[in-house]
Amino acid sequence: MANLAGKTVFITGGSRGIGLEIGLRAARDGANVVIAAKTAEPHAKLPGTIHTAAEEIQEAGGQALAIQMDIRDELQVHSAIDKAVQAFGGIDVLVNNASAIQLTSVQDTALKQYDLMMDCNARGSFIASKAAIPHLRKAENPHILTLSPPINLNQRWLAAHSAYTLSKYGMSIIAMGLAEELRRDGIAVNGLWPRTVILTSALNHTPGVDKKNVRRPEIMADAAYHIITRPSREQTGELLIDENVLRRAGETDFNQYAIDPNEALLSDLFID
Repeated sequence: MANLAGKTVFITGGSRGIGLEIGLRAARDGANVVIAAKTAEPHAKLPGTIHTAAEEIQEAGGQALAIQMDIRDELQVHSAIDKAVQAFGGIDVLVNNASAIQLTSVQDTALKQYDLMMDCNARGSFIASKAAIPHLRKAENPHILTLSPPINLNQRWLAAHSAYTLSKYGMSIIAMGLAEELRRDGIAVNGLWPRTVILTSALNHTPGVDKKNVRRPEIMADAAYHIITRPSREQTGELLIDENVLRRAGETDFNQYAIDPNEALLSDLFID
């Protein structure tokens, strides 16, 4: 398996959580990691900024570039991509991580929240991918990895929080469409989703979840690493689950990722 030494990984919304963990995993190889996110100043309710994330990336062995960027603003996204290319000479991997969540029914979802999820999730991954593609075409082993789920039409997921479901499935559909569109270019496009709930700040928006029943975000980072280091022409157009990816890679110890290995794990959204 190849590694990410000297490669440039552009992560949207990578100032915390799973996005940051993916950046840290890439940094251990000596990758160039672009943290393109909105939080430049400390937030009252959320940990980390683009600057603290960049410091962690550098401490882990990578080169970091912190760019303040609102994924909803097309001009800011294109500018961030251009800055990354100017700094590191190109882009090898795009991770569509930025996302907004609001787990409410149609009746209880304000239009402002609906628009936020659509703009950050489906539209955001569309804009970032579109901006990165010309540079990915020049890369040796190009990948787009979108953190979005398998499309599960079980009514449970459609009824509980239709707006969020639509926005995340939109990300998955864009990923699958791009996979076929870019197949001839050798650009791999895949989705990745956790089998279990992951300990991130998003849990604050998920009622009824006990943190003893979840996994650490490192499992998603390790799974992402296995995907984006594979030859890009070998695997594309799949909506993958973190645990399955790691099992196929030979991993057998999943207790290392559990907050409490003695507790039952809670399946994530969209996983029956």
